[in-house]
Amino acid sequence: MDMIQAAHERHSVRAYEDKPLPSGVKSALEKKIKELNERSGLHIQLVTDEPKAFDSFMAHYGKFSGVKNYFAMVGRTDKDLQEKCGYYGEELVLYAQTLGLNTCWVALTYKKITGAYDVEEGERLALVIAVGYGKTQGTAHVNRPRSEVSEAPLNAPSWYLQGIEGALLAPTALNQQKFKFTLSDGNKVKAEAGRGFYAKIDLGIARYQFELFAGKENFEWIK
Repeated sequence: MDMIQAAHERHSVRAYEDKPLPSGVKSALEKKIKELNERSGLHIQLVTDEPKAFDSFMAHYGKFSGVKNYFAMVGRTDKDLQEKCGYYGEELVLYAQTLGLNTCWVALTYKKITGAYDVEEGERLALVIAVGYGKTQGTAHVNRPRSEVSEAPLNAPSWYLQGIEGALLAPTALNQQKFKFTLSDGNKVKAEAGRGFYAKIDLGIARYQFELFAGKENFEWIK
């Protein structure tokens, strides 16, 4: 399974089997996390066999069950932290999918567990991502019309349309899909966050998937 296929097949999963991550899978995830941390400056960590974060009223209210493994999305406190967590977290989520794992982004319905992960001075935990073997493969979400998230000429190139397809496949908080992509000057793309819960995280996720489907060689990001 490649990353594009993973993006098509990956859906949010909240209920997990009581099945530990094999050592080979953990090693592959740790290797990927190290690569992402080096590229991003984040401090992402894999937490395994730790059930307390999802053993709370909020987690049960959120219909989570069996979660014992998660990615702690930690980084330096700055204005770009949420978007970076979204962007690099989505690459990690899709990589986990290629390993046969399931995932779910979690911003509120978990409990912070002291000692389960490291948060250094000047850093904070932005969110976590549940990971493991799901009891189901989840279900696809309903997408907004392309015209509501994109502004482009009628003759927009195929790479741009493919990028929008990828962005619409991206998971977002409450399935809001409150982001906007604008194409100008042939190959210049602007991505903007809308208003809503965790919109900057969602923008980072959508930007990663736009790049994946459009091909980074085909366009240039602008602010």
